[in-house]
Amino acid sequence: MIELLLPADVSCAATRAETVPEGTLFPEEEALVAQSVAKRRNDFATARACARRAMAGLGLPPVAVLHGHRGRPLWPAGIVGSLTHCDGYRAAALARATDVLSLGIDAEPHAPLPSGVRELVTLPAERERIGPPAPEGTGEIHWDRVLFSAKESVFKTWYPVTGIELDFIQADLTFHRTEGAGDGDDRLPHGGTAAEGTFAARLLLTDPALPTTLHGQWRIEDGIVATAVLVRPDWKESDGS
Repeated sequence: MIELLLPADVSCAATRAETVPEGTLFPEEEALVAQSVAKRRNDFATARACARRAMAGLGLPPVAVLHGHRGRPLWPAGIVGSLTHCDGYRAAALARATDVLSLGIDAEPHAPLPSGVRELVTLPAERERIGPPAPEGTGEIHWDRVLFSAKESVFKTWYPVTGIELDFIQADLTFHRTEGAGDGDDRLPHGGTAAEGTFAARLLLTDPALPTTLHGQWRIEDGIVATAVLVRPDWKESDGS
């Protein structure tokens, strides 16, 4: 699904598998999760298995993917990328730094945010735009979860370039649903499970290394919300800056 949200020069790999065979991790990766619970180890390993497949898509040999501050994946020189994992879906997206300045991906279960989280991660204007939480089992889009995922993708795009923390309430997001992707703004299509569209994230904390507004895509399919953001190296020319 994530490959539908990114251009062809980004190598994507995804899986719905919860585990991978023993020996998938490099020794230095194993050391990072040696004391972790089984779920954390599986999330870590399946995401890195996806990363290796994405590397192959760029013609790169498999290498260990360690992590830096805030868990940011450390990629080979000249490569940018992002990882995501949630129950039922793991993915990696990689590109050459000559083609892409930064990118971020995220996947979440398509379900309402836990009680109290919505107010912590949204601005009042965003809550007004997305409306009240949709009840489960009604076939409606859980816009709060879509927004949360999109903000995760924004942060994953922002942080590797700036090295600065970006709070959830330091980005103001608006969403657009692709025409023909459903019967109404707040419902999934009858007889189907997919809906998609675009979003714009106006950054309330800015940095000259990135545009003041980041643009991304979202998709809901088979119970998963996926989002992606990408910035090109020549964004200033495209932005008219």
